[in-house]
Amino acid sequence: HAASLPYFTERTGFRGRVFMTHPTKAVIRLLLGDYLRLMAVKHGSSGGELNPEDVLYTEAELQSCVDKIELIDYHQTIDLNLPSGLKFHALNAGHVLGAAMFYIEIGGRSVLYTGDYSMEEDRHLMAAELPRYHASPDVLIVESTYGVQVHPTRAEREARFTGTIERIVTGGGRCLIPVFALGRAQELL
Repeated sequence: HAASLPYFTERTGFRGRVFMTHPTKAVIRLLLGDYLRLMAVKHGSSGGELNPEDVLYTEAELQSCVDKIELIDYHQTIDLNLPSGLKFHALNAGHVLGAAMFYIEIGGRSVLYTGDYSMEEDRHLMAAELPRYHASPDVLIVESTYGVQVHPTRAEREARFTGTIERIVTGGGRCLIPVFALGRAQELL
């Protein structure tokens, strides 16, 4: 959920700080660089520079954005030393590698902010952490892409996936799985 981050940091006048977990920063350059490659193909710019008006950000803006990222470990408290007392720390969101929820304390109140999260442990990620060592937050802000959907169990997903591959291979076919290895695709692979 950081696809427009370079646009935000480079084209809107934003002058604040940007924090990410180590795994998120490790993949963000690759993920956002893919957007630029796809736009180059779309606009027929093979090897040439893209027109900045045709894209959300340029290669130079992407690099400038990445250079601004500050790393945060899970459970590391960041105190911004502001008069409001603003400080925060990251908790594992269990969504994709590096996903975080942020427990924010400001002016004697607390906020738990999270994008997508998963309470189900899978083969490569633990479930989201709950802020157990705090009182309940005063405010909860949640993004919920699949909040009202029931997904098949891991066993059902794996059976469908492996069954499809087996059917194709035993029929003499070959399988090409066009997925970006993030999220559920990582688990399946």
